[in-house]
Amino acid sequence: MDIFLQQLVNGLSLGGTYALLAIGLAIIYSIMGLINFAHGDLMTLTGYAMIGVVALGLPFPVAILCGLVAATLAAMAMERIAFRPLRGASGASMLLSSLAVSTVLHIAFQVLISARPQALPFPPMFSGAMDLGFARIGNIQAISIVVAVLALIVVNAILYRLPLGIAIRAAAQDFDATRVMGVQANRLISLAFGLSGVLAGIAGVLWIAQRGSVDPALGFNPVIKAFIAVTLGGLGSLQGAVLGGLFLGLLEVFLRAYLPEDTLPYREAVALTLVVFVLLFRPQGFMGKSEAVR
Repeated sequence: MDIFLQQLVNGLSLGGTYALLAIGLAIIYSIMGLINFAHGDLMTLTGYAMIGVVALGLPFPVAILCGLVAATLAAMAMERIAFRPLRGASGASMLLSSLAVSTVLHIAFQVLISARPQALPFPPMFSGAMDLGFARIGNIQAISIVVAVLALIVVNAILYRLPLGIAIRAAAQDFDATRVMGVQANRLISLAFGLSGVLAGIAGVLWIAQRGSVDPALGFNPVIKAFIAVTLGGLGSLQGAVLGGLFLGLLEVFLRAYLPEDTLPYREAVALTLVVFVLLFRPQGFMGKSEAVR
């Protein structure tokens, strides 16, 4: 039982990070019908910004704040430069644009910074573990769960309490009608990208805290997992993105813990096979698009 609880905590920690990324993807998809694969590179940019600030001798909380600001501004610049000119184009054109942006950023990180991993030391509070009696929880895992939950609560409050969130949910249901009602499309989409950038930045901090280093390909694997989570939850569903992220994180951790040792190299294939089976029985995802704005 103790081992099960330990793995449950680990799964929630990983799933929370996936959920943060997935809801950022879902927000953009809800409005533009775009899966932004450059979203993962915002995690990488967050890490490099933090490394630069730490190298200047500034406090670590300032480094985290600067990393989040960098991710937010980069997401908004990405929308203005790469996606706004293509608004109204086919989904394939938008997808190719996001892949091109991701490739350019990846190469820029390699050429301008380094192709090798760069260490990012975290304060002592991130190391060690807490003994709760029934389970031993690493400080990083505990912080990840708390931060992910708080971030998701804040995002939920923004989407359901603030005018910006109401406009985003309205646009997710009918973007053309939202524009007719007087909502400025450019402003709405730019702010939505900014919100997704904040979420990517937070996910980047949590991901790097567990890795301890940053490299140009840091965000590739997480954004693919976030895309799977969005698909599991239901394309266009914000709540589904959270459920999909948590489900995928728990699935990965429990497979790693309970699969026979000789099958561990194939755990990714097993996880994806289980995901396919879920989608075979529920192709619209856990929530389905009709639940996107509820």
